[in-house]
Amino acid sequence: MNSLDGIRVLDLSRVLAGPWCTQTLADLGADVIKIERPVSGDDTRSWGPPFLKDAQGKDTAEAAYYLGTNRNKRSVTCDIAQPEGQALIRELVTHCDVFVENFKVGDMARYGLDFASLSAINPKLVYCSVTGFGQTGPYRERAGYDYAVQGIGGLMSVTGERDDLGGGPQKVGVAVTDLFTGMYATVSILAALRHAERTGEGQHVDMALLDTQVAMLANLGSNYLVSGKVPTRAGNAHQNIVPYQVFEVKAAEGAAPGSRDHLILAVGNDGQFVKFCAVAGRPDLAQDPRYALNADRVRHRAELVPMLETIMMSRTKAEWLAALEAAKVPCGAINHLGEVFEDPQVRERGMVSDWAHPIKPLKLVSSPIKLSRTPVRQDLPPPMLGQHTQEVLAEVLGWSPEQLGALRGKGVI
Repeated sequence: MNSLDGIRVLDLSRVLAGPWCTQTLADLGADVIKIERPVSGDDTRSWGPPFLKDAQGKDTAEAAYYLGTNRNKRSVTCDIAQPEGQALIRELVTHCDVFVENFKVGDMARYGLDFASLSAINPKLVYCSVTGFGQTGPYRERAGYDYAVQGIGGLMSVTGERDDLGGGPQKVGVAVTDLFTGMYATVSILAALRHAERTGEGQHVDMALLDTQVAMLANLGSNYLVSGKVPTRAGNAHQNIVPYQVFEVKAAEGAAPGSRDHLILAVGNDGQFVKFCAVAGRPDLAQDPRYALNADRVRHRAELVPMLETIMMSRTKAEWLAALEAAKVPCGAINHLGEVFEDPQVRERGMVSDWAHPIKPLKLVSSPIKLSRTPVRQDLPPPMLGQHTQEVLAEVLGWSPEQLGALRGKGVI
């Protein structure tokens, strides 16, 4: 049994933020019916390479992007631009608990699929809209996407190397604004479902990428609001903790000429700084009043860090990691993805799963959620566009082959 057994989600979202939310709900056991456009489907089905290769090594139509964001769902094709498609969605809504969409503000109302219209036929419906800027405000009609919102919402102003070291604005390597919005949407939907169970009353969840990005500025946002000082880019250093950054270390013996190696040193408190200084052979630094307390280390960062840079170059990464881990000083390697997925901890935690895809077996990333009583589901993303259309419409709506054939003939499904 799964946590969300009995909850049915009608998912009209595409690309990342909405699908990330519904994938999480599906992992938890919800029956997620993914509505896709006939012929083309979700945009990410074509976002490649890389594509899954067949037995002959040739690309198939299965983009890795799509496979990574749509597990545990059922794919149904429906053209909501046609009146018959809109009627089909309304009929499905009467059998669903949650509706998720990420169309532009006003689009759903044009189709008669907005919250007001659908809640009239299903008062318990939890309706989640995911947009760039929300349902209100001067930007509500703008198209919003992760890259732009990372810029508008301030993340790129604090990401990247320091300007005095030749840095400039830098986006994060994955679409974190989309991903955070998807997770906040998941939490909001679960809260709204709890309210609907108690009261019989659904509600509209209005999720905006910009709202999420501003919220996830976290301590940097509060730093600015408290101090009035605009944070700047700090490279791999922490704005409030020293030493908490990447350091170059001595290249390993036998490394290629000119190669460089690095590690993360993440000293989070004064006790850890004392331990680090002992490992580094410089206990005097921990006793120096300029560096004994974190607040003073932050104030004297410009003096302390160059000394630490020299110290860190005295040993290899392996030597530092062994010594620091033994002393319980937080530190870490900087792995490329090949190393990540071979890491014994990652493997032990089951973060790579084997899947019996109809084209060929493949590996995908697993859900990180681990529940002791209600484990998450592990079913493939729907490999074929619309492969569950007949199954879902017969199961949920009791439709006959003749009814299905009529809509197929019109290109609605």
